[in-house]
Amino acid sequence: MTKETFVVAKEDSGERLDRYVAGRFPEISRTRLQELIAEGSLLVDGEATKRSHHVREGEKIEVQITARPPLAASPENIPLHILYEDEDIIVVNKPAGMVVHAGAGQARGTLVNALLHYRAQLSTTGGDLRPGIVHRLDRGTSGTLIVARNDAAHRKLADQFRARKIEKRYIALVHGKLEQDAGRIELAIARDPRRRTRMTARRQGALSQARDARTDWRVLARIDRFTLVEVDLHTGRTHQIRVHFSALRHPVVGDSLYGAPKHVHAGNQVLPPLERNFLHAARIGFTQPSSGKWVVARAPLPEELRHFLEKLAESQPRDSAQIDAVLRLYL
Repeated sequence: MTKETFVVAKEDSGERLDRYVAGRFPEISRTRLQELIAEGSLLVDGEATKRSHHVREGEKIEVQITARPPLAASPENIPLHILYEDEDIIVVNKPAGMVVHAGAGQARGTLVNALLHYRAQLSTTGGDLRPGIVHRLDRGTSGTLIVARNDAAHRKLADQFRARKIEKRYIALVHGKLEQDAGRIELAIARDPRRRTRMTARRQGALSQARDARTDWRVLARIDRFTLVEVDLHTGRTHQIRVHFSALRHPVVGDSLYGAPKHVHAGNQVLPPLERNFLHAARIGFTQPSSGKWVVARAPLPEELRHFLEKLAESQPRDSAQIDAVLRLYL
């Protein structure tokens, strides 16, 4: 444990608290500093405050640096929507906003925490923090996710993913009108070297670690300035659908990380913020590891996405028949 005290100098007055402290502890991640502020381990004139506080000349900043406690996957009583279950497999309908497993700054409230409460015995192949987890969905994406209940099932499912024998179908609403009725995007994806929280499909020499990626899509409906698409994912790269449609200059609605506007205009009105990405894993198909039977699990379109489409229909009555047909299809 390290304890440091600073007095804010005149030239630092007005700087945000988290940035002020980060400049004095370059070896500590910004995420960890934000955790320490939230824990009350950083005091301004003896009182805990928010990270957005702007420091003032003469303020006394006390910082108590402690190591982050080791992450552990522990059961939590969090409701789960189970779509399918047998002796080897659980398929859950993950809500948007839920992280799949623990990571930096997120130790509780994950899907793994909920799964361990539901079934104490899950596969161990993924390690202590990822019991049962064979693949993932982004935090802002909802829908079908397969969980392995034992190691043998985990290995066979992983083999299916590697061989691209898992069927993964998504629904996405993207900005702009796609001119073709169907298409394929084949752009390699890599970590963005300038913004590490993003991926990129830009063709640059710096992207030597780019991995091939394929996304097939077909139009379900064209609504005002948007296109509703059904997407078949043939590879499973990080943020793949989001990156590919952003590369076409048709970002997923709600996805500000990849260029979607924060405010959505439909007709002459501004729709209420969606507060998530309009991306949903609607269907997943796989071979049951023990029986060899083909299994398909479907997740209905979440209420907030249905409501958003209904709002679009209200603003564009001529498109309402298309929207109604899609909503009936993905009940």
